[in-house]
Amino acid sequence: LGLLYQEYRDKSTRQEIETRRLQDSQADPEESSPSKETPSEAEPTSTTENKAPPQISLLRNSNSRFNLWQDLPEIRSSGVLSILQPDEIKLQEAMFELVTSEASYYKSLNLLVSHFMENERLKKILHQSEAHILFSNVLDVMAVSERFLLDLEQRVEENIVISDVCDIVYQHTVNHFSVYITYVSNQTYQERAYKQLLQDKPAFRELISQLELDPKCKGLSFSSFLILPFQRITRLKLLVQNILKKVEEKSDRESTALDAHKELETVVKACNEGVRKMSRTEQMISIQKKLEFKIKSVPIISHSRWLLKQGELQQMNGPKTSRTLRTKKLFREIYLFLFNDLLVICRQIPGDKYQVFDSAPRGLLRVEELEDQGQSLANVFILRLLENADDREASYMLKASSQSEMKRWMISLAPNRRTKFVSFTSRLVDCPQIQCVHPYVAQQPDELSLELADVLNILDKTDDGWIFGERLHDQERGWFPSSMGEEILNPKIRAQNLKECFRVHKSDDSQRRKLGSRNRQ
Repeated sequence: LGLLYQEYRDKSTRQEIETRRLQDSQADPEESSPSKETPSEAEPTSTTENKAPPQISLLRNSNSRFNLWQDLPEIRSSGVLSILQPDEIKLQEAMFELVTSEASYYKSLNLLVSHFMENERLKKILHQSEAHILFSNVLDVMAVSERFLLDLEQRVEENIVISDVCDIVYQHTVNHFSVYITYVSNQTYQERAYKQLLQDKPAFRELISQLELDPKCKGLSFSSFLILPFQRITRLKLLVQNILKKVEEKSDRESTALDAHKELETVVKACNEGVRKMSRTEQMISIQKKLEFKIKSVPIISHSRWLLKQGELQQMNGPKTSRTLRTKKLFREIYLFLFNDLLVICRQIPGDKYQVFDSAPRGLLRVEELEDQGQSLANVFILRLLENADDREASYMLKASSQSEMKRWMISLAPNRRTKFVSFTSRLVDCPQIQCVHPYVAQQPDELSLELADVLNILDKTDDGWIFGERLHDQERGWFPSSMGEEILNPKIRAQNLKECFRVHKSDDSQRRKLGSRNRQ
């Protein structure tokens, strides 16, 4: 049946991980850069077929192979591999992967529509409004993918050596990819509706399970098909980045790739904001209802405000000099709500409510880690409010439950302070790096979700297994378990990764200046 996009993407990223592992173990990265193997859909066919002008019809031929560009029979028989430079062959492979992965993606979208959405039994079970929330504008997304793929195929068939694909990516991103923003922005409603349907409608639950068992689905879940558009638009940006790293500098193809990347980044950011907007609004309303102000009330709900971190800490009671380690209640519980522009300090009261007794703008917060003062004062830090709710300076001595929790609070409260490996006021030169080998879904607002093969700068780490990192391809920052990745030990590979990152973002000078020193929270 060939590879569905989920399988294709998984194999491609795992191959990327293995290539980096090999490079990291070598002294010279250039000596260990094997051709990236794009996942193969079938066994290679005879090299005697398709000797005529190339007809690489990935859309119309359901059994088409997803081999390397250089393994195509028409490429091998043409003799072009003996003429092209190695760098040009790598570029051809990068462009070919963008085309073949789009074909695989279209195939998975088609299955989502034909196998699930258009199932007659499912249509009878779902109300029209439920179906609309569940599938949104997926038909528009599929139509856009088909048109995009046809244009890519036409380009591939023009010449056995692909001239460019980023100009096509640019045109389609500008003119058609807004359908992705609509689909992805519906994700919060979609997830909620799916969970509710599974819970409330046994017939829906049973039918989805039956449809998932069909061999066409290759053991993949219905939800893995629903999330395809968001995964694809993000991956497409990375594929263009991969092309950009391989085109000759100051060339027309570099200019086109930069333009395509910039437009894709705009769409991806709009998708992310669409997802966040709804969940943030609902979260702010929920928090507002739980707060009771002992001080002058502060309006919590704002379109430009969102939660960064919340949780319980232990506050030291009374002046530091008046307490000894024998005091039974050296600390008492307080609860913090930290927003992107405001800190609210509370005490939990009965009825799942919080009484606010102090607050301060986030920009007027300072933190200081205490020197080692024994087990009772481990993981303790000082929080200073330069101007609190009473318009005066206030200090709190706070104890976290672990070293990682202390560091996470300190970085969230004062994001521009120096971390273990880098100062946020200087450019990164050579700090540790890590590549993701296990995907991770963020559990807290200050955490970072990771995809396979993501490469990140390590900005800080804790002894209890957490890393604060910055992903190179989008400069997003957050915490994640160290077990999710493998550190890149070769300094040449780290330097190469940074060089490629700077090149990708060089079209935006201000972004380049801030690369490695800007906090995206």
